[in-house]
Amino acid sequence: MGIQESNVNDCTDYACAHLVAYEDDKPVGTGRILIFGDDYIIGRVAVLKSHRGQHLGVGIMQTLIDACCQMGGERQILHAQTHARGFYEKLGFTAYGEEFEEAGIPHICMEHFGNVRCSGGKSHET
Repeated sequence: MGIQESNVNDCTDYACAHLVAYEDDKPVGTGRILIFGDDYIIGRVAVLKSHRGQHLGVGIMQTLIDACCQMGGERQILHAQTHARGFYEKLGFTAYGEEFEEAGIPHICMEHFGNVRCSGGKSHET
């Protein structure tokens, strides 16, 4: 299933902090943070198929969580594609609310509180 061109630019890219992971000079992963009021929204997390299984997604997520915390957002939220729910749960995210469709794909809202670096070296998670 491909991504529709209309879903690539959702008119908030200009207001986001973007992260791009590179191997040599080639971008291999990405993610972004949108601050909307008190919400720190992580989104558009992706890793090239050729680079999956190498823990790049975990590194990207940890970097995004760290950045949220450094900017004052100890609660991070995201809209996870339901097939990726387990990935985010392993990172300490918890699902809430009902499933919904976004860009023709089932999603669930998830949230995460705290971080090793947010709490001065001690994790909020148990």
